[in-house]
Amino acid sequence: MRTLVLNAGYEPLAVVSFKRALVLVMNEKATIVERVEGEPVWGTRAVYDRPAVIVLTRYVRVPSARRSPVTRRGVLRRDGFRCGYCGSSATTIDHVLPRSRGGKDSWENLVACCLRCNNVKSDRTPQEMGWKLRIAPSAPRGGTWTVRGAERTDPKWERYLPIAA
Repeated sequence: MRTLVLNAGYEPLAVVSFKRALVLVMNEKATIVERVEGEPVWGTRAVYDRPAVIVLTRYVRVPSARRSPVTRRGVLRRDGFRCGYCGSSATTIDHVLPRSRGGKDSWENLVACCLRCNNVKSDRTPQEMGWKLRIAPSAPRGGTWTVRGAERTDPKWERYLPIAA
């Protein structure tokens, strides 16, 4: 079971384990905003509801330049598991500018790709192939990207997560 953690200003920070959330509540560092229906948790001093969403009692400063790390899974998810060249189902990723030519592992240089397009393109650029990208690759934005662990959301979290831009 996982819990969404909100900053004191109600902006989403992270997703933590149920156990970690309960420790924050027990130590009075957070309060429960949304509860999970079911059996309460019995502590030595009190009975606690199972937290689905908690809010911190003190504001935590978050760096404004928070950026999602580039991962294979993230690129596939960003592109909707569709090939950036032909639109078919993607199972791998491709460097738009090949690494052998100085292409970096960045959100702007990686696209989801099907095996066929990846093999045909090989060590060339889309321009050399006469191909056009279906999307302009860029770093993902929105609540589910800036909040670590929020890719699998709970329905109780939706009103606290910003809509993806």
